[in-house]
Amino acid sequence: MSKSLRSQVVLALVVAVASAVSFAETGEATYKAKCQSCHGSAGVPSAGMASMMHIKPVTDPDIKKQSVDQMIAAIKASPKMKGVSTLPDADLKDAVVFYKSLAK
Repeated sequence: MSKSLRSQVVLALVVAVASAVSFAETGEATYKAKCQSCHGSAGVPSAGMASMMHIKPVTDPDIKKQSVDQMIAAIKASPKMKGVSTLPDADLKDAVVFYKSLAK
């Protein structure tokens, strides 16, 4: 492999990793700003919030089996999440992907 080709491969990998890190940070920032107050910092709402708003933890089997697209559709359909449902689809997707990562 030539030096030039190696350099291009390394550059492509660096860009890919940087994009993935940025994606994760964006989802985390959106989640913290828009979702965490009800869903909890670890995806587990407080007992009072869970009871009052009927919020399930991210570890609940019904939540875990939902796809990202299903969760976005549920957010958009929920009258309880009007402030979040108006976010751009890319931001919603990033936040949902981050939220689902909390179940691991």
